[in-house]
Amino acid sequence: MNQKKQVKHLFIEPCVNFINRSTKQCPNLPAFVVDTKFTHGISLSTGGCPFVHEVRKDEDICSPILRKLFNESHHIFVGLQGIRDDLPSKNKKTQFVSISKNYRSVIRACMEELQQVAGKVEGKSDGRISPVFFLQVSILLAVELIWNLCEVLFIDAAPAGSLLLHLLDWVRLHKADVDEKARDVLQSESPTEHQAYWDVVISYVLQGRMDEARQVLMKQAALQPAARGMFKLLDNLLIKMPIFNPSGAQTLTEFDVKWRHWHEEVDRCLQDQSFASNPHLEVICKILVGDEDVLLEHKELLSTWYHFLVTRLLFSHPIVKPTELHYYAQSSMHMFLDTRSVPEPLDSILLAAFEFDIHQVIKDCSIALNNWWFVAHLTDLMDHCKLLQSHNLHFGSNLREFLLLEYASGLFTHHSLWQLAVDYFDHCPEFGRVYLELQIERVPLDTERKALKVLRICEQRQMTEQVRSICKIMAKGALRNNRLGSALSWSIRAKDAAFATLISERFLQDYCANGAFSDLDLIDNLGSAMLLSDRLTFLGKYREFHRLYGEKCFSDAAKLLLSLMTAKIAPRTFWMTLLTDALPLLEQKEVIFSADQTHELMFCLEDLTSGNCLPKPDRAMQDEDIDTTKIEILRLALARNLAKAIVKEGTVEV
Repeated sequence: MNQKKQVKHLFIEPCVNFINRSTKQCPNLPAFVVDTKFTHGISLSTGGCPFVHEVRKDEDICSPILRKLFNESHHIFVGLQGIRDDLPSKNKKTQFVSISKNYRSVIRACMEELQQVAGKVEGKSDGRISPVFFLQVSILLAVELIWNLCEVLFIDAAPAGSLLLHLLDWVRLHKADVDEKARDVLQSESPTEHQAYWDVVISYVLQGRMDEARQVLMKQAALQPAARGMFKLLDNLLIKMPIFNPSGAQTLTEFDVKWRHWHEEVDRCLQDQSFASNPHLEVICKILVGDEDVLLEHKELLSTWYHFLVTRLLFSHPIVKPTELHYYAQSSMHMFLDTRSVPEPLDSILLAAFEFDIHQVIKDCSIALNNWWFVAHLTDLMDHCKLLQSHNLHFGSNLREFLLLEYASGLFTHHSLWQLAVDYFDHCPEFGRVYLELQIERVPLDTERKALKVLRICEQRQMTEQVRSICKIMAKGALRNNRLGSALSWSIRAKDAAFATLISERFLQDYCANGAFSDLDLIDNLGSAMLLSDRLTFLGKYREFHRLYGEKCFSDAAKLLLSLMTAKIAPRTFWMTLLTDALPLLEQKEVIFSADQTHELMFCLEDLTSGNCLPKPDRAMQDEDIDTTKIEILRLALARNLAKAIVKEGTVEV
């Protein structure tokens, strides 16, 4: 990994400071400079000052492949939060190891997909591969390497004996190029004459893969009958090499005795110069005996100091204890690396893991890696395993929450990943809700569907203020687009009486202009929502009047129409419209309005014509004539209906 890595947030410094305080370490903290242009790419430390870093916008969140990493890991994270604290420790450990492997499988799947995409791009005519592909693959390789080691050392916590077996698996998984090289050798016309033949044999031995090494050696032994004895002797040594079986009946002490006997036998063969006539076999024998000089001569095959460490332990200290691991790790790194070179960030992180300093691992990863995904999920898992409480009872939970909050805040900047962030905030008990309330207000409500998603999230968490704010925003937007039904629906959800009144006015204005209501389904099904405001109540009741009239329930329609005016529910500016709606009922052959009801209608008409709602002097003459004509027609109709009502009510039925 490059030492100068991309840094994402200004919040790294307080995070580093927080860790330093808790671990009682106070090194010089890095300072951060913000790139206000948000240039994409890898940030570089300012020349000449290793403590100044340039902060740039994280572009991993824009990668379609890495979005799969975020989505898949979200499901694992949610499942982890559901593990009960009252489970037996053994069962919880098994579950934690399984969850850790699930995280690693997601990392590896994304890494392999990135490599496939890079291969396809390379195969095209231009053959140019974006540096971002290489950067993302290298970061995922490092992330899986670190996570796997943390799983072995911290989560699985393998004891002496089993520890080396886990470390061997770790090296084999991340040093798989020997299999590809072996395939090339064995598929060639003459494998034993291939230039990489002995490299393959020695690489297998260095990884403790004795069966594979023996199979390749057999091809050489078959071609050298004179040296068959030497090959047979080495083959016996490889077969007899003891491997600790943690599930067997053999104790660690018994294994140690057996291993020492085997080691002495290998050393005798070396002292007797049993392989002196074949330099390759002699080199293998020296490796088996743990000759560190010979191991260092094969740096190219080992390639890394931690591979050298595991191989060194395999042939010299196979029952190494976890408490001794840091000593061998430090000495192996110093022996393997050039003393003039500065260790890469990856080297420092792995060394901190071998020293069982999980806080230092998290701190270094926060600085070296280019987003919060790794440290947030690893810290969360470590906190569930109760591995972060060594200094302060609340430190682990606080660090976990801090990193989860930062990771989730980054997800909220993406148009689709923001929904994942909600669950992360939900599982941050101290500040999660506060962060969610702040971030949810920044989600752009581009569509009604998205607004409904945001609204559902807020309603489920009883975020009343945010619910009201979202509904108001959507109601105003709908009103601007003249979508009155949608605007009214949103204003009702917001319980905004003033805005509901305004939209109800618009409905009434449209009715006056067009003679019909729009969005009848909504108005017909207002229910108790019509009580939100007087104007909305009038709108609902007025629509009910039209429905009753359409169903020829004239008597009920007449009562409702009259009550709208006498109960002062209808705005006075709308009384003339109501009185005009009463005309067809007044002209019916059957008497609909009683004498008392007709008198009330007359009083309303006189009150209207004598008050402020008279036609204004500055109105057009034609409008004045129309209003005057309406009033005269209404007076005539009311007089006729009153006469019919008096006659009907005064007639005695025989």
